[in-house]
Amino acid sequence: LKKGMYVSRIDGDVVTYDLRMKVPNAGDYLSNGALHTFEHLFATYARNSALSDSVIYVGPMGCRTGFYLVVFGEVTSEEILPLVRELFEFVADFEGDVPGAAPEECGNYLDQNLPMANWLARRYLDRDLADIDGKHLHYQQA
Repeated sequence: LKKGMYVSRIDGDVVTYDLRMKVPNAGDYLSNGALHTFEHLFATYARNSALSDSVIYVGPMGCRTGFYLVVFGEVTSEEILPLVRELFEFVADFEGDVPGAAPEECGNYLDQNLPMANWLARRYLDRDLADIDGKHLHYQQA
């Protein structure tokens, strides 16, 4: 599998997208601090955007190669791509205090890396989502 954005599972009206930022098993993974910052910013964006009615979950892959976006309602990768771009633009341009990064709101609030999350979001937008085509919106068969 390569980097990109893929529909990985459809369960009735629930669709899971893989937002793959790193090549699996290649030795280069998202750092814990950046991953944690993404998680906080994705949750903030999802609650306050056009995605709010359909997003069930946005969270990190345990392998630290990207994120899962789980939405309600059958939509194609092509239809959700503009919203994913907005999500990553929000992270790339975010400045200030990371929402929810306080001891009363987060069990590991000090493990954040906003500059790296900004940089990784911009790189994913520019390198992986800018000219994405059908070949990179669907899992490739071996």
